[in-house]
Amino acid sequence: MNQTFTVTGMTCGHCERAVKNAVLELDPQAQVSIDRATNRVDVDSTQAREALATAIAEEGYVVAD
Repeated sequence: MNQTFTVTGMTCGHCERAVKNAVLELDPQAQVSIDRATNRVDVDSTQAREALATAIAEEGYVVAD
């Protein structure tokens, strides 16, 4: 299932990798696309939205609804 998150606080490539790795830890088969300029994170995953948002937030980023 495709889901889009607005994630603020990503300021560099390291931040993008941290967000991507957080999702992949939860679902190694997930497809993750990040556009830092628009704070957009697209995730294609079978995991629940809440679980994905929590994984990203635990890395220190703010996830908007």
